[in-house]
Formats: sequence, C-alpha cells, structure tokens
Amino acid sequence: MTCLARLGARVAVAVSFLTLLVVPVQAPLIKAQETAATPAPTQTQPPASTLTLEPAPGAEVQDITPKPGFFSEPGVAINPANPQQVAVAYQDNAHVAYSGDAGKAWAIAENTSSKDYRVSGDVSITYDKQGHALLCYIAFDRLGTTNYWAHGAIRNGVFVRRSLDGGKTWEDNEYIVAAQKTEPGIPFEDKPYIVADNTDSRYAGSLYVGWTRWTIADSQILLSRSTDDGKTWSEPIEIDTHRGLPRDDNGANEGFSGVVGPDGTLYVIWDDGNHVVFTSSKDGGRTFKKTRNVIDNAPIMFDVEGTSRSNGFPVIDMDRNSGRLYVVWSDYRDGGVDVFCSTSANRGKKWTPAVRVNSDPIHNGADHFFQWLAVDQQTGAANVVFYDRRQDSRNREAIVALARSTDGGQSFQNYAWTTKAFNPSGVFMGDYTGLAAFGGRVYGAWTEKPEVRGRDTIVRVGVADFGKSASP
Repeated sequence: MTCLARLGARVAVAVSFLTLLVVPVQAPLIKAQETAATPAPTQTQPPASTLTLEPAPGAEVQDITPKPGFFSEPGVAINPANPQQVAVAYQDNAHVAYSGDAGKAWAIAENTSSKDYRVSGDVSITYDKQGHALLCYIAFDRLGTTNYWAHGAIRNGVFVRRSLDGGKTWEDNEYIVAAQKTEPGIPFEDKPYIVADNTDSRYAGSLYVGWTRWTIADSQILLSRSTDDGKTWSEPIEIDTHRGLPRDDNGANEGFSGVVGPDGTLYVIWDDGNHVVFTSSKDGGRTFKKTRNVIDNAPIMFDVEGTSRSNGFPVIDMDRNSGRLYVVWSDYRDGGVDVFCSTSANRGKKWTPAVRVNSDPIHNGADHFFQWLAVDQQTGAANVVFYDRRQDSRNREAIVALARSTDGGQSFQNYAWTTKAFNPSGVFMGDYTGLAAFGGRVYGAWTEKPEVRGRDTIVRVGVADFGKSASP
C-alpha cells in the first residue's frame, strides 16, 4: 500500500505509523516536438552553469505542525472562489492546516480524522465550485501483510469529509466512497486522490475520487463520482484495461491522478510499473476510453539512499486556457533519479519527449524525488516541487526545489525554496509532496526531518510569489 506501510507498523506498536513526496536559468533545451503516444528517451541536457540555486522569488517557509511527530504526505489546495483561503492536508492521522490570509498565518483545524477507525491517512484535498473544501482519505484499523496489503486485510475504506467555510471548520460526519467490512478475502482500498470540476461545463460541480484497490490476485484502479457536493458517491467502477500485480513494491497499478478540462472531460493517469497509463471520460466519469501507455518510464519504485521508500508516481495537470496537458514523474533512466515532464497539446493523443525538470548536469549522481505539479490557471505557468540533492556530493542531504516553466514545458528554471539541507535518514518521508498555484503565487508543502534526534518529522509550507507580471 503506497503510503501506509509505516503507519500500520506504528498502529501495531503505539498509535499509528503511516506510509503513506532553482538554479540559475538553465540553457535552452532542444525544443520538444509532438510525437506519437510513447515519448522518446530523455532529450540531451545542456551543461548547467552551476549547482547553486537562485532563491525562489518572495520565498517564505514555515512549519505548520505544532511539534515534531509522525507527519507526512501533504496536499495543498487554493480556493479559486477566494484565493486568500488555502488548505494543507497531511497525515498521521488526517489533519488540515488552514489559512485565510494567503498563507501568512496557519491554524490547525479540528474534526478532520476518522472517528470510526484507528488510522486515517493518504490524504488529498481540493476545493469545489461552491468554495467548499473537501478532504479525502483512507481509514483502517490494521494493515495486512507488508506490501501485499490485501493479504490479511480487515475493515477499511475511502472517505470524504467537508468544510463548508473553506477549510476553517469541518463537519462531524464523514461520507463513504467505498468501505469494506471485515470478512475473509476483502480488498484493501489505497491512496485515493480527489478531483473537482470547477469549470462551466455540463458536469460542473462534479467530484471524482480515484484509487488503487489491492486484492489477493491483482491491483485495480477504481473511480467513484459525486454530483451532490460529496454527500453520496456512485458505485465504484474499474477504469483500468489491464490489472497490475498485487504487491506495492513494483508492477502494480497505482498513483492515480486526475484533472478536468474546460469542457468537463476528466483526464486521468496512473503507473503500472513501466508506463504512465492514460485514459479520459467525456460523460462525467460514467465511462472511460480504453487505456493507453503514453510514457515509458523506469520502475515506479526505486531506492533513494536514506529514505524508507521512494517512488516516481506521475501527476497530471492542465492549462485550461491553452488546453495543454502536463505530466511529471521521476525515474532513474539516466542513472540518478531525475524529475521529468511530458506535455500534450491535443488532449492526450500525442505527447512530447521527456524533458528533464531538474537542471543540474546529467549523470552527476544526485537524486531528485517526490515531485508534484501545479499549473497556474491565471498565468499558465507550470510549477514543480521536489527534493533536490545536487549540492551534496554524497547524495544524502536535500533541499526543496521549485521549478517553473513558462514555455509550455519545453524548459524549466529551477529555484531554491529552502537553503538549509536536511538528511531524511531514519524517518518516514511518505510518498509525495503537495503543490498549488494561482495568480503567480505558489504554495508547496513537504515533509522534513528536524534537527532533533529521533524518528519524528515536520510538515512545512513554502510560499513563492512570481507576481502577475511573471505571466508567460
């Protein structure tokens, strides 16, 4: 199970222990040409001028966890109806930090974790067309066999909780997306991701949740939809054409990510261990096209020194003004782990060759991992956050980097969001980071290991401000 291996261990031992993720302007990259469905190998990377990163403009970073603990896997959302409202979700258990002043001050919201299960996590968060905040998470009492999560699974499920005031306060009840009672052979529901249709399409207001269902025999990608603001959810449908392996340590179908286009089309991706898999729905999530492998990548799970687990789960987003789709992921096709981007200007029919997002020299042995993507719908800029080890020749300590593209994903300028590196050895970092952008203002959320000894972590939020004058 992607994000909850360590969480289950902590439940067994104490409370819970979750599994749950800028350099000077780089030289111009070779201009990417639209190609057939499967991109070619990475484009040649010109030499980088230096390993020292320029600070992200207007960078501010603060801790949002009151004290160190077992915290990880944050997600970020900005209320498009009121951009002053920003919410950050993180685990263990499901928590939300809320800001009503564009990230200047944060408060921890109450009533965000499941009351019916011992553990809740694998969080994602969004705002809907009404300005309501919606938190999605899994909940369970105990995990099954490590990595083979359906083996010995007991009751578990996917749930949504709502805030009708933009993230400040949360309703008492949680709404069931899918739930399994304790019976022999039940599946385990894992790593859900929630998507809102905030367009003016015929499906405006719809909500979608996609996730991995682990069974004894395989892994499946399921999707459920809601048309009443998250109060009720449709019977889940399986949207994969080919099922994956039943283990979480490679070859599984996992890492669901989705985005809604201006006409209401839902575009979704996940990984099967060797490809980014793509499909779409034009009828509000009722039916989906046959899946296609659109990007070849190295195995989705890989080793990064000092981390308990690492992966390159793909993330999709869209510039709804131009119609360009973006996908970012990380893999080790060039030896070290790097972050890559591919785009499509024709709704996913053809994709550009992979462009390297991190701008340090290729084959330098530095790892870059746990990336996340956010396209600014006002400026059209594509933003990517990731952990960056280019400044440590031992490949152990990382800073947090922010990359930004204003030319449709053909090249990325890298910035330093943090300047003091940290070594994650001995702590659980989770499976992902979080990112959101609106009007040139970018919010990132990530996990760090504090200076104090132990196995605790903190969640930090960074703000960068490119200003509206930074529009491409």
